[in-house]
Amino acid sequence: MGRPRIVVADDSEPILELVVTRLELAGYQTFAARTGLQAMRTITEVQPQGVILDINMPGMDGFAVLMALKAASRTREIPVLMLTGSNAQADVRRALSCGARDYLAKPFDDQLLLTRVARLLRSRPVTSAPVLLT
Repeated sequence: MGRPRIVVADDSEPILELVVTRLELAGYQTFAARTGLQAMRTITEVQPQGVILDINMPGMDGFAVLMALKAASRTREIPVLMLTGSNAQADVRRALSCGARDYLAKPFDDQLLLTRVARLLRSRPVTSAPVLLT
């Protein structure tokens, strides 16, 4: 199956590089995006097992990306972690109500990020076949 694919979208180059490096060292295959539109294109192309989204990005912000992902049948089951500088309760509630599986505020602890990403990928497997509940 290979390494799990994660798309990381953040407009801050230092944060993007930090998250990508940490995930790569932990064994994930990462795809970086600096804008919401770039994130949407990348997600559509690589069909990742998970997405990490910043809220504040130019053009299409993280909330718009999240809503677009959840509205499309091809991407709605991909779990999303919001990783952002805002710890406002309104943003947390909005992200979770729009379909994010988790929310982590910056600055973050590296180990906590890796724990949350591992949990994100375990929370609900993304498969191309329908899941039968018995």
